[in-house]
Amino acid sequence: MDWGRMSRAERDASYNNSAAVPERDALTAERIAASKAFRDARPGHLDLAYGPGERNKWDLFPAADAGAPCLVFVHGGYWQANRREDFCAVGEGPASHGWSLALPGYTLAPEATLTQIVAEIHAALDWLAANGKPHGIAGPIILSGWSAGGHLTAMGLSHPVVKAGLAISGIFELGPIRDTYLDEKLKLTDEEIATLSPLRLPAVPKPLAITYGTAELPPLVADSRDLNALRAAAHQPGLLLPVAGANHFTIFNELRSPGGQLTRLALELAR
Repeated sequence: MDWGRMSRAERDASYNNSAAVPERDALTAERIAASKAFRDARPGHLDLAYGPGERNKWDLFPAADAGAPCLVFVHGGYWQANRREDFCAVGEGPASHGWSLALPGYTLAPEATLTQIVAEIHAALDWLAANGKPHGIAGPIILSGWSAGGHLTAMGLSHPVVKAGLAISGIFELGPIRDTYLDEKLKLTDEEIATLSPLRLPAVPKPLAITYGTAELPPLVADSRDLNALRAAAHQPGLLLPVAGANHFTIFNELRSPGGQLTRLALELAR
């Protein structure tokens, strides 16, 4: 992609996942309905505050075994949309293997800057490290997230409580974002682009699996491949998994299924 020669409309389209997937609304509605059913059936540890903000809350779904691995899943939405409650179903795969599941919320842009959002994820992990055990979560933490949550996974990998990461369809270079409609709410600064782009930072020495659908938009594919290459050059553990035929919204199926590719990948990361 010759970014410098592209029009604003072309740049916007290159990051517009919703427009790129015609069935997006139906897929999203099904996920939200499944997540509501999952959450309604497990009401014991919901809306647990980790900070002062309205969205600074956890939904925890502890396994029968407190020492079981826990998938912490960070939702996406380009840091400015969606909510944790609507993503519980994506953890159905690991949960079927006896895992705990935990979903943190975070303040959205423009109410929060990206610097503040990253700090909130670290604050959420601080809270989980201190308070997870009384809520039945005391096993290894595998941090995961999708889209913007994939970025937040890469930024949260360094937290001491995190054993490994699973970044799904993430954005790892922020520079081009400032040239698109996404920056109307994010208002990224030069410092944020330099310090919050995983592709500009030293590789964290923990396992990080990076995955994307082969039907994703080109910048997301490139970011995933580039981050894996950067980490491989630094001799850091992890792997790159292209999910054949998956787009930005169907890739969830591989984490919702007990035998899905992303479920199996999560199980490997916990070993």
